[in-house]
Amino acid sequence: MKKLYFFSKEKLQFVEIQNYKPKLFVYFSLAVITFSSLLFGGYFYLLTLTGNANTVSALKSENKLLSNKLTEIMNKYGTINNQIDSLAKYDYQLRLVSNLTPISDEERLLGVGGGSFDNSVDYLSDKAGTQLKDALSFVDKLTRKVEFEKSNFYKISEKLKENKKLYASIPAIKPAAGIALNDFGMRLHPILKIRRMHAGIDILSNMRTPVHVTGDGKVQSVGYRGGYGLTVQIDHGFGYSTLYAHLSKVLVKKGQRLKRGDLIAKTGNSGLSTGPHLHYEVRHNGKALNPRGFFFDDINYFATKNKAK
Repeated sequence: MKKLYFFSKEKLQFVEIQNYKPKLFVYFSLAVITFSSLLFGGYFYLLTLTGNANTVSALKSENKLLSNKLTEIMNKYGTINNQIDSLAKYDYQLRLVSNLTPISDEERLLGVGGGSFDNSVDYLSDKAGTQLKDALSFVDKLTRKVEFEKSNFYKISEKLKENKKLYASIPAIKPAAGIALNDFGMRLHPILKIRRMHAGIDILSNMRTPVHVTGDGKVQSVGYRGGYGLTVQIDHGFGYSTLYAHLSKVLVKKGQRLKRGDLIAKTGNSGLSTGPHLHYEVRHNGKALNPRGFFFDDINYFATKNKAK
């Protein structure tokens, strides 16, 4: 067996290494294990780096796709925003025809306002974070804009419904066929021979000429009323009321609801009257108004209605 020596600096001579083979085997084994560990560790580290690189590449592609999609969504929101602005212009016209005060640009801006929302996007890159913040802010503003216009159009809708009822209720037709005299105001009473206020107009007609209600409403009273003779009074709502006097016959009863054009009575000569005619009054909040101002250019409503049928 070969002997193995090493030079000792202390003894200044070669010294034999005793039992070097077991030790050499141990050292060699440790070297192999260490090298293997480094080799496998490096291999798995390289795999991790490769995986991370693939993940980063995939995330970059996904981020680009999401960014493009976000831009597309923002463009669509921009289109919706323009459509809402167009509705706002239409809203101006609707408010005018609805007898509502138009909303100014300042009022509309205050109505939309600027809301608070969770814009915490610190987990994103600066570019992506800014892009998302802008999108969230725009969507929040757009949402408020939609809510404002929704509320606004609801008010217009309610006003239009009210106006529809108002227009149906306002006395707006001639109540009976015949010659309508321009005798509203102060005049000499034909029987009493004194000057007094004539709060309506007289429509000269034959006996038992049909009398029609001039607007939607409810029968407020039926009966004799002094010099007016047999009368019917209608409450049209919105402060309007009408009176039909000197009747020969009443065809409705108190509390009955009516639609414009419904037959309510026949003309006559009851009360202080010099001949068959209809005395017709229109009042608003108790104040007498000239009924001629409530005729559709003196058109015969019933003849027109019959032709339409």
